[in-house]
Amino acid sequence: MKNREVTFLIVALTLASVLGGFLGELIGEYLPDGAVKTLFKNSLEIGVGKRGVLVNEIQEPVYINLYSLSLAFGLLIKLNFVSVLAVIFVIIYFKWWYL
Repeated sequence: MKNREVTFLIVALTLASVLGGFLGELIGEYLPDGAVKTLFKNSLEIGVGKRGVLVNEIQEPVYINLYSLSLAFGLLIKLNFVSVLAVIFVIIYFKWWYL
């Protein structure tokens, strides 16, 4: 695999995740209450923060406060139904087109 293909895959997966999450939230906002709205609106949040690895809980980043420099470390991944579908679509497209 070429360096250009790896870069394309990383950018495509990131965009698919972000746009899929946004689209899922947008679609879920206009659906009537029920199972389909729950499928689109609910998301799984996985992250690393001050209290360790937690799932579906709000976390604060880890702060390192030096005299003239303050650093914050944290990671939160929010997945919903449409973002997972978009990532799967990108993976299938990449395997079909590039491999």
